[in-house]
This record gives sequence, structure tokens and C-alpha cells, in this order.
Amino acid sequence: MMNKTLIEPHGGKLVDCYLYGKEGEIALENAHSLPRLILSDRNLADLECIVTGVYSPLDGFVSEQDYHTIVKDMRLSSGLAWSIPVTLQIPELIADNYKLDSEIALAHSNGEILAVMIITSKFKPDQDFEAEKIYLTSEDAHPGVQALRAEGKVYLGGSIKLVNSIPHKEFLDYRLSPKTTRSQFQKRQWNTIAAFQTRNPIHRAHEYITKIALEVIDGLFINPLVGTTKSDDIPASVRMECYEVLMSKYYPQNRVLLGVFPAAMRYAGPREAIMHAIARQNYGCTHFIVGRDHAGVGSYYGTYDAQYIFSEFTSEELRITPLNFEHAFYCTRTQSMATAKTSPSNSEERIHLSGTKVREMLKNGKTPPPEFSRPEVAEILVKHMSQAKA
Repeated sequence: MMNKTLIEPHGGKLVDCYLYGKEGEIALENAHSLPRLILSDRNLADLECIVTGVYSPLDGFVSEQDYHTIVKDMRLSSGLAWSIPVTLQIPELIADNYKLDSEIALAHSNGEILAVMIITSKFKPDQDFEAEKIYLTSEDAHPGVQALRAEGKVYLGGSIKLVNSIPHKEFLDYRLSPKTTRSQFQKRQWNTIAAFQTRNPIHRAHEYITKIALEVIDGLFINPLVGTTKSDDIPASVRMECYEVLMSKYYPQNRVLLGVFPAAMRYAGPREAIMHAIARQNYGCTHFIVGRDHAGVGSYYGTYDAQYIFSEFTSEELRITPLNFEHAFYCTRTQSMATAKTSPSNSEERIHLSGTKVREMLKNGKTPPPEFSRPEVAEILVKHMSQAKA
């Protein structure tokens, strides 16, 4: 297998916001005298994605100009594709503490200063309009809209420099930056890499579509999201156990890489699918798996809207290629995983189980059937649910 040059990062350059060595030490020392802003969990996840290049070409929280073009046109003001504004929002009550054209310190909830930011934008947009464009609803029942309102009404934009490492306690072996994954892909001599985004345990349907992808590409990057999710989603630590057991028993070791995606979940459906794809291009992936109701929640989006949205961008605008899959199920007639494209079965012969249905089964003490979940995965989920109840 010939090792070609990996796909370019979005916008042509991988962003690196770290201040190294003496320069970083001086900046950290000076930051102690700056106005300090404690970051929310979502801010913290966004900060990590910005500074490590996951959100290239962003080098900070978006400006007012970029905010408006993203919301209206899914483009940065430069014309480059970008679908969701990555914003730093603060409550109006404290807005006067942070002045335009001044430098501020961004801090962890433990008080530790992590980064410095120059405020080049300070604005108060129409959040209802933003919600309608990004989430296709302004209902507070939508978790993304809820988070949007909770973060605050005043938006600060500006470039960031990281002056301290972001503290982590979990998944230390799997926190791979785009720089690291690109190095890994080259080392493994993978020219084509498909990324799989997930916020759920990988069930048989997911396993099926990822393995179809493996038939036609060199490597698979399983990249589960571990930032903030809904309270009823299965915790990231439990999901990671499931991924580890699956990879060790059911995937070829030399063709799969597992690394966490530090982003917070926005549940923005089609728009989030674009953002997820761009992030995976920055990791070095050439293909992105888009299944049923990608990044969806409730019935806010159509089943395949996240696939259709890719047609709104040219291959020059989005270099990464979407791999679209229909909903997979276990077919009792052929006794195998299938989709409507490959199975002659009728609806009674198809075992469909959604993540929601599985959560309900687990809450009621029922084990998901082997047609839906590998027994090792089911065991981990049952154990988690019984501990959660205790």
C-alpha cells in the first residue's frame, strides 16, 4: 500500500493555539492579572477542539461577522464552509466585566487559568433566529436550544492562546489530537480512512455499516463523542468500555483506531453532521459515515436530512466524502444484518431497535437481544443500569 499525502485540513492548515516554552510561561504569569472568565462544560469542550485543531480553521470563538454568515449561509465570512457558530456566551449580568479589544483569561471550573483571549467582538444576537436556523426549532424542549439559552445572551469572539494544559481524568490513552491521528494514519499506511461518529454504544447495526466501510477503505477511525450529552444518554465511560470490548473481539486490530472526540453534543441534526465531517477531515479522514438521523433528537429532523445537507456543498468546499447508509436491522429471513437495499424481507422479519428502545429495555432490567447487541456489550450495559438503579 503506497502512503500518499493525507487529506488537507479544512481551510488548508491545521490550527495550533498552544503557546510553548518561555512564551507560554510568561503569558500564564501575566494572565493572573487579567479579568477571569470561568468556562462552562460546553465552552471547555469547544476550547479543546479549537486549540488542538479539531475545529480548524477556527483559532478562537467566532466573531460577530462570522457568526452571522454561519447562521444564515453555513459559511464563514471568508466563504469557507462552516455550519454551527462556536460561541463564547456570557450572562448579561457580568458582561461589563469583559471589554471589547481587551485581553481576558479563560479558566477551568476549578479556577485554573487555561488560555488567554483577545476580545475582538462583543455582541448580542437574536437567539430565536439562531435556534430556528441551527436547530430548526426555538422550543426549549430541544436540548441544543436549552443549552444555547443557558449559556448567556452576550457573545464574545476572539482568538485564543492556550497557556496551560486542559486537565483530564478519563480516556487519557484515547485523547488523540489531529496531529497525532494524522501521524498514526501515516504510520499505518492508510490512504483512505472512514470516521465513525457515535454518542451511543456500537450495536450490531453500527458494526455492520462500519464493516461495510472497511471493505472499501484502508482504515476505520472510531471516534466517539465524550463531551457534554443529554442526561439520559449512556455515560461516556460506559460507552468506552463497550467500544474497547468490541474492538478487541470483533474488529481486525490493524485496521481500526479508537480515539475520543472531545466535542460537546449539540443535537443539531443536519448542521451538526457537516460540523462533525469537517472535524474528521481535520483528524485526517477521507470519508465520513452518515447513518440514520445523525446527531438527531426526538422528531426534529427527517430520518435522512443529515445526508441530504451534504449536497449543499461542492466537493471543493467539503473535501471529506460522506458514506451514506440506510437504517440497518437484523433480518430473520436471511439471518444476518441488512438494510432495505439488500434484504428481501418484510417488516415482520426485521428486528429494529433504537437507542431509546434499548435504554427502556435496560431500565426494565431486560437484556438487549443478540440480534441487536453483542452479548459482551449487553452485559456492560445491564451492569451499568443495575448500578445506576442501586
